[in-house]
Amino acid sequence: MALSKLKKLFSDDEDNLIGTEDEYYSVSEDEALKEADKTGNKMILMEPRAYSESQQIADHLKNRNSVVVNLKRVTSAQAKRIIDFLSGCIYSIGGKMQKIGIGIYLCTPKNVNIQGKISDDTEKTKNSEETEIEW
Repeated sequence: MALSKLKKLFSDDEDNLIGTEDEYYSVSEDEALKEADKTGNKMILMEPRAYSESQQIADHLKNRNSVVVNLKRVTSAQAKRIIDFLSGCIYSIGGKMQKIGIGIYLCTPKNVNIQGKISDDTEKTKNSEETEIEW
């Protein structure tokens, strides 16, 4: 069904193009979300308030969804435990974890490639202070 829509959309025959916009928008939001659930094409945003919520994050990763984890609502000890747990989960599924801000991490399963890197302002100030001391 989707293939026939693509053929119609990209064919040179203008008669086939009539009504394709209606067909494109005929998919409801609920249907699109169900399809995303099946294929693991979601970006989940989570702010755990306790270590016990780290299992939910791992479940999202197992379902091939990416998760942005904001650890600003937990203590530093809880944040360390959550990161340790997620590191093991991510290792076991072949995923990746990248720090994208202070206390904010992007966790991705194996099917997602991360391009680029966000630099940390604290690294720049540490490096510039070290350089100044060396001079």
